[in-house]
Amino acid sequence: MSEYRIGDIGKLLGLSADTLRYYEKFGLLKNIGRTPSGIRVYSDKDISTLKFILRAQKMNFSLAEIKDLLQMREDPHHARSEVRELSHRKLAEIETHLQDLTTLRNELTLLVNLCTGSEDGCPIIEGIENNPAQEK
Repeated sequence: MSEYRIGDIGKLLGLSADTLRYYEKFGLLKNIGRTPSGIRVYSDKDISTLKFILRAQKMNFSLAEIKDLLQMREDPHHARSEVRELSHRKLAEIETHLQDLTTLRNELTLLVNLCTGSEDGCPIIEGIENNPAQEK
């Protein structure tokens, strides 16, 4: 079994020492080994957990959700329905976000096209100033 120090993790996964300490404090990383002088020593299992965290973040899970997923990861067969429900909610959030992004893209495309054909003022600035979506 390999041992890694904080600097090794930074090189391997691109995580800062502050991030690693925060993950430990938040409860994402548990039972991190220490040398007699108190320096953190990470195992291959910790590397696996960190890779899981990074992948879950890319999937837009919050740290609190990742903490839940890590607990479910310990017994995935029994947690399957919970994982499915959490993932279903995340998918619904992403679908909503995609719809919002599509609306934004369409609005910006329209404003850019209006700006190209405008000789008076700037439709982009006017569109941002008069955006009814901000009044929600």
